Amino acid sequence: MTDTQSTDPRSAAISTRLNWLRAGVLGANDGIISTAGLVVGVAGATTSRTAILTAGVAGLLAGSLSMAVGEYVSVSSQRDSERAALEVERRELAEEPEAELDELTDLLMARGLERELAREAAEQLTERDALRAHARVELGIEPDELANPWHAAFASLVAFTVGALLPLLAVVLPGASERVPVTVGAVLAALTLCGLVSARLGAAPAGRAVLRNVLGGAVAMAVTYAVGTWLGTG
Repeated sequence: MTDTQSTDPRSAAISTRLNWLRAGVLGANDGIISTAGLVVGVAGATTSRTAILTAGVAGLLAGSLSMAVGEYVSVSSQRDSERAALEVERRELAEEPEAELDELTDLLMARGLERELAREAAEQLTERDALRAHARVELGIEPDELANPWHAAFASLVAFTVGALLPLLAVVLPGASERVPVTVGAVLAALTLCGLVSARLGAAPAGRAVLRNVLGGAVAMAVTYAVGTWLGTG
């Protein structure tokens, strides 16, 4: 009848889970790079474990809370927009049902259905749940699965924190002479893993994704370490 891949709620649920997983990987990646750059920079300026730990914990808290607030605001705006669009559709269905039926027919035709079949499908979908049909086909929204800003904020906070813990532990646990090499090695290994996972989720070439991730993290640590060393000896 209709384009089941785009309207099947199971397909939408799988897509939503993949998006959340991808966002989690990216959040962890941000936590790794930003915290690694911070603690390596401080380690270049001082050998004080207390100073490094304080800076790392402060960076972890600031970064995770910033990510959470940003995600909450972003997803709240998205949800408000989706609700507004659904309200417009609800009003149009009440005021102009025939025009909306014609519109749904045209949308189904644009997806490759013949006119008669598209009309029949539009009528059946409208009889079953007109608002849901328009939400899925016209707006690409699943009415019962609107994004939850609190879930998004918590997921971002956890993902960033998990990522940030790796460089933080790597820099404070070893002795002063091993801190930077151990941290760099651990961070580059973690970024390699994040690149592989993100490439897999996005069905992209793994080599390119890993290279971008590793180079970005390496440059960030090199720059902050150089600046920290310069400031620490200045």
